[in-house]
Formats: sequence, C-alpha cells, structure tokens
Amino acid sequence: MFTHTYYGNSLQEWLISFSIIIGAILLNKVIVLLNKHVISKLTSKTNNRLDDILFKMLEAPVLLGIMFIAIWIASSRLDLDPKIDSFFSKSYQFLIVINITWFIVRFVNALIEEYVVPVAEGQSHKYLDNTLVPIIRRTILGVIWAIGLMMALKNVGVDVGALIAGLGIGGLAFALAAQDTIKNIFGGITIFTDRPFRIGDRIKVDGFEGFVEDIGIRSTRLRTLQKRLVTIPNYKIVEASIENVSDEPMRQVNTKIGLVYNTTPEKMNEALAILNNIPKIIKEVDSKDLIAVFSNFSNFSLDISFIYWVKKSGDVMITPSKVNLEILKSFNEAGLVFAFPTQTVYINSKVENQQKENVEVV
Repeated sequence: MFTHTYYGNSLQEWLISFSIIIGAILLNKVIVLLNKHVISKLTSKTNNRLDDILFKMLEAPVLLGIMFIAIWIASSRLDLDPKIDSFFSKSYQFLIVINITWFIVRFVNALIEEYVVPVAEGQSHKYLDNTLVPIIRRTILGVIWAIGLMMALKNVGVDVGALIAGLGIGGLAFALAAQDTIKNIFGGITIFTDRPFRIGDRIKVDGFEGFVEDIGIRSTRLRTLQKRLVTIPNYKIVEASIENVSDEPMRQVNTKIGLVYNTTPEKMNEALAILNNIPKIIKEVDSKDLIAVFSNFSNFSLDISFIYWVKKSGDVMITPSKVNLEILKSFNEAGLVFAFPTQTVYINSKVENQQKENVEVV
C-alpha cells in the first residue's frame, strides 16, 4: 500500500512529507512552552531588559520560520511538477527574507517603545518629544520594510533597479495627480521641523480650538472642547496662524467691579487694597503686573478695573472662581456695596403744583 503512487509520489513519500510538517508544528509547541516556562523566567531575573525584548520579539518569527523550512523540506523531497517546485522554491526564498525583516521591525519597534517613548513622554529631552516619536518610528520601520522587500524581490529574480526606475516614472505621473497629498506631506514635515505644537497641546487653528491628538504625515487630528474629532489637512495648518494656548506662561483675567455711588474715597482705597492683596491669599495668582485701579464713573456705579494673571500651575477655570469668592467675602466684610442697574427720578415741586392748579381750574 505504501508503494502506491499518487500524483507522482508514493504514499510513503507523502506521509513522510506530512510528518515533517506535523513535526514542525509540535516543535513550535515545545518552543512556546519552553519560552514561557523556562527562558522568560531566566530573562526576567536579569537587570537588563534587552534580553526580555529579544526573546519576546524573536518567538513569533522563529515559529513562522520553522514552518517555512519544514514546508520547503517537505516539498523539495517530493517529485513535483517543475512549475510547482519552482513556485515553492521562490516562495520560500521570498518569505524567509520577509520573515527576517518582520523580526527586525518587531525588535526595533520594541526598542523604541522601551527606551525612546519614556524619554519623550517625560519631556526631559530638549529635541525629542511625543510629537516627534511617531514620525521617527514610521520612518525607521518604513525604511526597514522597503529594504527587506527589495532584498526579497531580488532573491526571486526581480530586477530591482528596473523596478525602481519604473516606479520613478510612475511616481512622477502620480505626483502630478496628487498635488494636494504632496502638499499635506510637506506640511507635515514642516510641522515636525518647526514644532509649533505637540501632541496634547491645546491650540486654536483654522477656526477650531481643541487638544492635539495625533500629528500624521497627511493631516492633524484635533479633539475640540465639544469632544468632537476634527481632521485638518497639514497644508492648511502650515498656512494658518496657530495659537498655542498650552504654551502660554500665564493666563490674563480682566474683571470689572462696580461699587455704589455713595462709596467714599476711603472705602474705594480699601477696595483697591483688598484687590492688591489677592496674590498673598491665592497663590495661583501672580503678584507681578497686577492692576487694580478706579477706572470710571459709569451710569450707575463707580467702576474698578482689576487685571491679574493666573500662573501656569493654576487652573484657568478654578482660579478665577477662587478670586471672585475672595472678593465677594472681603468686600462684604468691609461693608463695600456692589452696584446694580438703578435709576433715580427727580420731580420739580413747582411744576407739580402748577399742574395741580390747572387741574382744579378745569
């Protein structure tokens, strides 16, 4: 029975080839268990994280490589059609290079996550931050994939030089048809080099205000204050005026306070003294450049202009609320009365009596 021929090979040869593939699957299971219960425990005891990353990233490509080798050995020992045999051979040469490239990409990406991202998130580096890391990652991984793909194509007999030349001519035609996309790409490069903002910054641009969630090659995503996601093409950002709210050292708050007209000069001076003393009570208010002046005689109040600055460490919403509560408490304790819209009507008594006499005569 084992000597019977099926598709040019005996049953015994087919069974041996399938056994090789099944053996590779069992070997992969053993490697997974060994890595989980032995190697991972050994590497976790070392102070160096590099060995942990190496073995973790190496596992999947090694398992896939073992399967490729097993399939190639199993197919090469069979007497197959020359076209099928050539297909298996070229596929093996192509996929092995792609598998090695995949391992390198995984390993480099893990190194970036382990060593580069923490530095960027900590913002301890002058030039490296979480805005620049994504473009560095995409560029490095893209270059690795491009090199690996060209090597894989060269292994199967593709003329890479002619292919690149053809892509160059086609790329020129494509560039003419995709001018907006190219503008966005150069806009993204400009954003990364000029760095007018970073991921997480609150900015105002092109009529939108919100927090930057992602900076891509083609567009920038902004989460508005209404929690809506806005995608803005990079070339529009480059051409627009950008206001980086997060980069402000302090936030100015301009307040108008009105007191009633019967406030005495002494009480007005007391009110100004209370306002000038606010930074000593509320530490989030900067004491420099604070302005508290008697500014105007308005229709129904004596106006005080109070301008102060909220420090970077203070919340721009909570700090003004604290200031307003302190003003309300201190003014009430000092007997200072806030004005509200009022109108006093004076009637001439002689005119009133004349009107009464005219009424009696009638």
